[in-house]
Amino acid sequence: MEKRLTKLRLVAIFAMLTLVLAGCGEPYLSALQPAGEVADMQYSLMVLSTLIMVIVIAVVTVIFIYVVLKFRQRKGEENKIPEQVEGSHKLEIIWTVIPILLLLVLAVPVVSATFELADVKPMEKKDRKPEDAVVINVRANLYWWEFEYPDAGVITSQDLVVPSDERVYFNLIASDVKHSFWIPSAGGKMDTNTENINKFWLNFDSKRAEKAGEYFYGKCAELCGPSHALMDFKVKTKSREEFDQWIEEMKNAKAVADSDLAKQGEKLFQEKSCIGCHAVTPADKRPEEARTAPNLANFGERTRVAGILPHNEENIRNWLKDPEQYKPGNKMTKTYPELNDEELDALTEYLSGLKVETK
Repeated sequence: MEKRLTKLRLVAIFAMLTLVLAGCGEPYLSALQPAGEVADMQYSLMVLSTLIMVIVIAVVTVIFIYVVLKFRQRKGEENKIPEQVEGSHKLEIIWTVIPILLLLVLAVPVVSATFELADVKPMEKKDRKPEDAVVINVRANLYWWEFEYPDAGVITSQDLVVPSDERVYFNLIASDVKHSFWIPSAGGKMDTNTENINKFWLNFDSKRAEKAGEYFYGKCAELCGPSHALMDFKVKTKSREEFDQWIEEMKNAKAVADSDLAKQGEKLFQEKSCIGCHAVTPADKRPEEARTAPNLANFGERTRVAGILPHNEENIRNWLKDPEQYKPGNKMTKTYPELNDEELDALTEYLSGLKVETK
């Protein structure tokens, strides 16, 4: 008896913990706060399917309670054998037809949404113009993201910039292992494979983007290694006019070291062979195989260092000093000699000055 009570207590504790932990998390990483056309469509399907399940459970529960009460054994009838009924064609038809109807109610909008979300014809038109459809090539790497704007010939990393209130089309691929591209507030995830390109589109609502704050947050949704949970990126929305201006600024951007300390950092950046992996201008003409590290052209404007740390001088220094401490298994660790304090100061100053946008 004591063992049984212990088991029941454990079950109760785990049930309570499950309920409490279900409420944990950040609102900007919630698929239940849709912020675009795709997210709205998928959220509606979730609501519909949940509603159908709740109705089914409610009906079954009512029938179960009714049957238990009506046909329970009564006092004085312990030896009475109920009438044996083999089956009812009417009941069998009812409980066969109803599930079929419920499946149809769910299947029709799901199939319709599937075809709608898979429609990437605008990005595949042979005579497509840049203003007709925004196309972005996404390349996933251990453990960072690259975003290429092929129509403009510019590349950035970690921070994805998109125009709001219009469809943005994506080509998804991975350079090493399978990853998964996911912006919870904007829409469902899609795998990035090494052997083929996946395509889909998203839409970001400007009004709801304002409520979300400066950025939407993106994640890798496929277990890819020890730092999988740290493979984040940010999504910044702009009006079409602001986006076009940003593209022009990216096209014309050049890395300039203003101060003496920044110039020392620029020299170190070249001497330590950092430039062999990291580009510092958005117009990076190297093939994908040569782009083995994030583009740093607008590093000074980012809100995060390595996608996870608050962007400040201390965290830049810490990352340069020991990247393995913050992202285990990253490909930057031990690719350069240990840096002293003066070198860390100089490189931090140089990297902080890598900016594109004019304020």
